[in-house]
Amino acid sequence: MTVRNKSTSTPEASGAADDADLPLSERAFRSLLDAIQKGELKPGARMREVELAGSLGISRTPVREALGRLISEGLVVNDKVRGMIVAELDHGEVNELYAMREVLEGTAARFAAQHASEVEISILLELVERDRQSTAEQPADLVANNRLFHDTLYRAAHNRYLVKTLNTLRETMALLGQTTLMQSGRSEKAIDEHAAIVLAIQNRDPAAAEQAAREHIRAAHRTRLKQMFEPVR
Repeated sequence: MTVRNKSTSTPEASGAADDADLPLSERAFRSLLDAIQKGELKPGARMREVELAGSLGISRTPVREALGRLISEGLVVNDKVRGMIVAELDHGEVNELYAMREVLEGTAARFAAQHASEVEISILLELVERDRQSTAEQPADLVANNRLFHDTLYRAAHNRYLVKTLNTLRETMALLGQTTLMQSGRSEKAIDEHAAIVLAIQNRDPAAAEQAAREHIRAAHRTRLKQMFEPVR
């Protein structure tokens, strides 16, 4: 298992230079969280303190503090048999996650229809158009643009507590692994769903915006369940 310290890696992640000024425990937390989100540390992976400290090039104490924080946020658990591991989500927990995401993203879209600036709406429109220019053969672009779309939608809601809650939920969503956008036909449908959300926001229709966002998350949920139950070949 190799986890790179973001403060010493090449500048592929934004804010890498800023990380160098952070306490070691915060840098360790960000590096481990980044590895979980990217799938470098998969659900069920052992989190051995000594190995992680060596991989990150720091002492065990900040790693221990980072692991404690990951445990408190539900991303790492202590398994009786395997020890400390990246958390694994069962079917019920996946359903609960998507249920909360539907409520929260629906609320974000509703608030955006009420409070988004014209600049924010124009950015959302540009992101939908950028999506249409991407293809399934450009998965990294699709994933990055999807994240930017949702980040922009959250900010357009103009409610800091909602944004904080959504970001925490998204950290847990990283435990699900590969994005549903990689499923055949899903990216094209997701783009249309994004367009419907933005149209409702542009029309200043809170109810329609919330409904479109909820339908978007329900569609992603259905795809995730199909993904989970696909037979392994």
